[in-house]
Amino acid sequence: MSDQVLDKKQKTSLGDNIRTVVIALVLALAFRSFVFEPFHIPSGSMKNTLLVGDYLFVSKYSFGYSRFSFPLGLPLFRGRMMELSEPQRGDVVVFRYPGNTHVDFIKRLIGLPGDHIQVKDGILFINGTPLKRQPLTDYADDENKNDVKSIPRFSETLPEGKVINILKQFKVGTADNTQEFVVPPKHYFMMGDNRDNSHDSRFLEDVGYIPEENLIGRAEIVFFSSNGSFKWGDPSSWVGSIRMDRFLKRIE
Repeated sequence: MSDQVLDKKQKTSLGDNIRTVVIALVLALAFRSFVFEPFHIPSGSMKNTLLVGDYLFVSKYSFGYSRFSFPLGLPLFRGRMMELSEPQRGDVVVFRYPGNTHVDFIKRLIGLPGDHIQVKDGILFINGTPLKRQPLTDYADDENKNDVKSIPRFSETLPEGKVINILKQFKVGTADNTQEFVVPPKHYFMMGDNRDNSHDSRFLEDVGYIPEENLIGRAEIVFFSSNGSFKWGDPSSWVGSIRMDRFLKRIE
């Protein structure tokens, strides 16, 4: 076999490999943009629903697509398109922080367009009605192994009947008595389940109302979870640090 034939075969093989890699990258990008996007929980604002170290999938198709659904968030169009369903109260939602649209936040959707939202003495009111709240067993917060905290936990019933669990660490927190918020059209009001440790729509001058365009998708399922001692490059750290009980846990 001549050197010319070998060179031609090598070039063909290299071209096939490059095409395969490009196609794989395009498919991965399309999957991430249109179907599911992985998301990592970096803070405790959604405890005990979501924990620091949870990795979850966010469905991108749930609420349709905006410019923030795609890499770089280029302003190719305004608003949303291809909406399969409207966001529902109680959904756990990933969205772009209005103050810096390069930053993702995750909170629970509490207020729909037109709703009146207020917190009085720590009790959440929606359209003038206080939400029914029942005490549960305390949550053992072991994020800091040297200082395990027992935090009061409650169930809270939303107007549509969905029951969520919240944490209420202080009797009077920094956002336990607020003004009445009226959610503007095409905006949403978000709150963290860890009520006294969440920077959310109650802080109107910073987070405030979330434009529908900023919604990325609905959090669906935890696919992996580990505590702070886990290190990918150190297999010896895996034992005892991986939270197996949270694998494939559906997010309610």
